Amino acid sequence: MSLKRKIALNLSIAFSLLFGIVMAIIYVSFNSFRRDEFRERFEKRLEFSVNYISQSNGFNQSNPNLFSETADNIMLNENILIFDGKKHLLYSTIKDKNINWDNGLLKKLDADSTIYNEQTKPEIYAALRNIHGKNYYIITSAMDTSGQSKLDFLKYLLIFSYIMSIILIWFFSYYIIDKFLKPLEKLKKEISEVTAHKLTTQIPVKASNDEIGVLAQSFNTMIVRLNDVFQSQKDFTASASHEIRTPLTRIAFQLENLTKAEYHSPKTLSVLSQISTDIYQLSDLTNSLLVLTKFDKENIQDIYEEVRIDEVIFDAYGIVEKNFPNLKMDFQISEYSLESGQLTVKGVKSLLEVVFINLFKNAALYTENDMVQVTIEESKNALTVNVLSFGKTISTEEQSRLFDAFMRGSNSQKITGSGLGLRIVKRILEYHQSAITYQSRYDNENNFKITFPL
Repeated sequence: MSLKRKIALNLSIAFSLLFGIVMAIIYVSFNSFRRDEFRERFEKRLEFSVNYISQSNGFNQSNPNLFSETADNIMLNENILIFDGKKHLLYSTIKDKNINWDNGLLKKLDADSTIYNEQTKPEIYAALRNIHGKNYYIITSAMDTSGQSKLDFLKYLLIFSYIMSIILIWFFSYYIIDKFLKPLEKLKKEISEVTAHKLTTQIPVKASNDEIGVLAQSFNTMIVRLNDVFQSQKDFTASASHEIRTPLTRIAFQLENLTKAEYHSPKTLSVLSQISTDIYQLSDLTNSLLVLTKFDKENIQDIYEEVRIDEVIFDAYGIVEKNFPNLKMDFQISEYSLESGQLTVKGVKSLLEVVFINLFKNAALYTENDMVQVTIEESKNALTVNVLSFGKTISTEEQSRLFDAFMRGSNSQKITGSGLGLRIVKRILEYHQSAITYQSRYDNENNFKITFPL
């Protein structure tokens, strides 16, 4: 989930909970107000009843009509029961019905003197009053229809308001957060366009002291420093490779003249040959590094061209053959290839030559029969090149690290090398969005499979 959505979600949830709490407080407060108001009406009704009994001589059941008509605070569905001190019914507004009452309620009045129960329907208000030295139990019940209808209306209104508010809160919170974070989104987009090969790109910084402006300025400072480091590294690699290549060429030339100019013993010739091979490998490594420094991974596609892979293979073999004249190549085009295949890929020819030079050189160093087999197969989606040689294989444990820098397998004992050749091969193929894998289906079989997407 993006930061924008997280902030909008958390903000919406917070406001929703807060608004829900406010709605609940409003509902509970109104219900409390309704209850207090209705209880006040009960108390007024009780006061009227007490005054009426106090002013009546010999109050009994002959007074109900006058009692009801005189009342000025009659409530809806009102029922009144009046008992004497012995809990005998003296008066009831209920006519033509069997009158039932709760004796337990009358007993509670002896202790509490006033009881209000809003949980029953109708609600009940009961009181014990002493009038002219006599105790009277007065029980009044009534329905607060008006108050309940207002409370129900308020409940539905609050629910509707809450739902609409939630929708508006979620919408506006996302809109507002999106508006506030738009500069951050823009900064994110600009940062994503900065790569290791485009460190000279500066992010525009507005004349503001907000956090985003400070972040952009800090990022610009960081990429300037990184660019200095990368450029220094690149310059050093190019300079070192160039400076090393020149004396290596002179040494190789002098060794060749020395070998031809005088007669040497077989042992001396063997040593000179080994020195010449080492110089060739070191020269080949410096050439590979020098070629790599000329290209940027991000921009290399701009200089892609159509390259015939068979021509690259033969050119690379010709270069390797000069130093390993005994190496023979068996070149084949698979019978499963498309008849209309052009054997071409998009890439940089000089880099692709480095790939096959390293593979052929490895085949020459580790082969047991001085033979390398190259098979090309082209399909609709890919062009595959298999470079097969026979010799000591690489163990399963070492295969996972085969393309790491300075990795040398157990089969490379007594063979000089830097351990960088296959690493360079993999890097160049990554530049071309291609892949290389190592396979060993049989003993003494080493097969490197290169796949170029078409």
